[in-house]
Order: sequence, then C-alpha cells, then structure tokens
Amino acid sequence: MNLPFRTLGVAPNAWTVNQAIADITRPQKTPQSAILSTETKTLCLDLAKAAILVIDMQNDFCHPDGWLAHIGVDVTPARQPIEPLNNLLPELREAGVAVIWVNWGNRPDLLNISAASRHVYNPTGDGVGLGDPLPANGARVLMAGSWAAAVVDELEQLPEDIRVDKYRMSGFWDTPLDSILRNLGRTTLFFAGVNADQCVMTTLCDAHFLGYDCILVKDCSATTSPDYCWLATLYNIKQCFGFVTDSQAILTTLNNPESTGGDQ
Repeated sequence: MNLPFRTLGVAPNAWTVNQAIADITRPQKTPQSAILSTETKTLCLDLAKAAILVIDMQNDFCHPDGWLAHIGVDVTPARQPIEPLNNLLPELREAGVAVIWVNWGNRPDLLNISAASRHVYNPTGDGVGLGDPLPANGARVLMAGSWAAAVVDELEQLPEDIRVDKYRMSGFWDTPLDSILRNLGRTTLFFAGVNADQCVMTTLCDAHFLGYDCILVKDCSATTSPDYCWLATLYNIKQCFGFVTDSQAILTTLNNPESTGGDQ
C-alpha cells in the first residue's frame, strides 16, 4: 500500500514523510543565476538564494516626530532610502528574493536589554531613552508594537514579507534571523536601511562572520552620522566584509534577460 507523503519544514529545508519513510534529501529550488555589477567585482549569484534585509526604517529613526528628531538629530538623510527602496522592493519580490524587515522592537519590560545598551541612548539617565514615552505623542521608544518602532508609512510591507525584531544594533544577536535564513536557504544577503555605520554595518559584519555573502545597496542605505562614518563604512565593507552596489545595478540585472537564467 502506498502511503501518502506529507511535508515537514520550510523549503528548501524540508522533509517529506509518511509512516514508513522519511525523505531527507531536501530538494533544492530552481537556480536563478544572475550577473550583478558592484564597485569592486562583477558577481555571479543565485537570486533563489538571496534575501534583502531592510534595517530600522522606522519612525523613531526616520520620522520628524520620532526619537532621533526629538533628541536633535536631523533625520533628513535617514529618509533618503525610502524612494529607491520603493522602486527596488517590488522588483525583488517579483524575482523571488525574500524581503526581511529587521527592526528594533524591544520587550515592554526591557529585561533583555543591558544597562550598557541603555546608556548608549540615554547617557545621563534623565533623557528619553529606550522604552520611554516620546513627549510629542506618548509612543514608547523602539517598543515592539508602538508607533515609534513601526516602519515608516511610506514603505509598504506585504503579508509575504518576513519581520524580525532585534534588540541590539546587530540583527543577528539574540534573534531568530540566522535560523530563518538557513531554513529558507538564503546565503546571499543584500543590506539596506539606517544607520549604515551602526545597525546596518554591525548586522552585515555578523552576517559575514556567519558565512553569508554580503552586499550593501548604497542608495538604499543612509546614516545621520558625519560623512566620514559613511565613507569608512563603504571602505570597510569593500575591503573586508563584502561588496557595494546600488539599486539601479540590481534593477538592471533583474530587467536584463541576458544576465539571468533559470525560472523568473
């Protein structure tokens, strides 16, 4: 008697099983080969193994009523990635590239946040820091579920997108991001968001240390830090941690049939 098989897990990290057999071969997705220009090399990559991490494009960092603006930071640079991301993300989704929103979203009790981490953002202890209400609207700073931690309205999140809350500058520390990427079989990571020299850079570095292939999307990233921080970030990524490209180069790859192969 042929017993029906059922799938356990998420492709490509999935088995098919019945009462007698466990098929653990993990069939792979159809490759989607592509050629992408970066500032240092031309890359041959597989879009079926790619994801984009959009980091911290949240009200607290990018909105004029958010936390950074409240403490006197000009958030104009942090808004610059909005337009290129709106042009790029629909095309990446169409190509099957996973879109992952990696955002600060702290626990209400802050029990997993150290005093050292809180000191970075409230060095005197009497300012508006993590978990404190913003004077303008009462939203709690970088608190999961609050307006402050929400992605800015100008960027659309779709139901098929993946969301990961983070609690440090790096999106890999104390989060399920690595497990999610490994279950999905995504080994090539595009990076976007703010601040490029802080949360984007530390997440990219951790990804590099974990063995991922890392590509910063230059015009989809920004920082409110001084320009030398931006330049150092670009230098270090190209020198040590991966590659740098821009959204136009990616769009050219996606829209050029001669540069891609496999099912689109």
